[in-house]
Amino acid sequence: MHIANGMYGLILVEPEEGLPPVDREYYVVQGDFYTKGEFGEAGLQPFDMAKAIDEDADYVVFNGSVGSTTNENALTAKVGETVRLYVGNGGPNLVSSFHVIGEIFDTVYVEGGDLKNHNVQTTLIPAGGAAIVEFKVEVLGTFILVDHSIFRAFNKGALAMLKVEGAEAEAIFSGKQADSVYLPEGSAIQSLENNHMAVTAKTKAEQIRFGQRVYEANCMACHQSNGQGIPSAFPPLAKSDYLIANPMLGVDAIIHGLSGPVKVNDVTYNSVMPAMSLNDQDIANVITFVLNSWDNLGGQVTANEVAKRRK
Repeated sequence: MHIANGMYGLILVEPEEGLPPVDREYYVVQGDFYTKGEFGEAGLQPFDMAKAIDEDADYVVFNGSVGSTTNENALTAKVGETVRLYVGNGGPNLVSSFHVIGEIFDTVYVEGGDLKNHNVQTTLIPAGGAAIVEFKVEVLGTFILVDHSIFRAFNKGALAMLKVEGAEAEAIFSGKQADSVYLPEGSAIQSLENNHMAVTAKTKAEQIRFGQRVYEANCMACHQSNGQGIPSAFPPLAKSDYLIANPMLGVDAIIHGLSGPVKVNDVTYNSVMPAMSLNDQDIANVITFVLNSWDNLGGQVTANEVAKRRK
């Protein structure tokens, strides 16, 4: 058996007798990308050799792009099935601490070879290397695939989803996710504009377009690319009665953070949202984007309105 990475793709050479049968097989390839523009900056971005030498990646992603394997593009399985992931790491620089949140790998073929490890939580995959991981999914839910070097990779796009359907198994998992959320000092979430000059939107359409970039960089991991949120953890922004009633509540949450119970669409959420270091224009853009997405009712928030709210 052999797994080889090309410059980015994955090639599988199985042993002549094949591998033991499983219910689902998927290919997941991680890679880091270095561009002249910052994360989320629009337009064709040329390669930045200086960033590559410094190993300062703008994107760390699965299967080529941010959101490539989330929501409607998520991997799927059913409760009781065994899943096999062929995981490659194209690099060129960063190793991958590959992990599926909520799962333990029953078997790991270390570096895609004959050596097998068992009951592994996270497996290290070198740049230019690969591994095979197998696990049985025993509860329903959305399992998040990450590079567990979280702050180096998560907010740069390294997030995929495995959606598992089937009957609940409360003897294994009650569905309760957390009593509280740990927050380090300061916010780990930073504005796209911290490293380059903000671009002022001249029209509502530009606000929506610029706001989508801010959303993808800062909000999508929790609230999802379709605005549906994560059940029991993060409330939806799509058709959110909480936000539609008063868009300034969204502005307040971004500026000051939000903790304690809130009711959205008749469901109570009691998580924590940290304050975000976004400037007034970014906040206006992202709220305007949300108000005009996912069948929401529309609307517009200006930077001046945000500045007044901040005061």
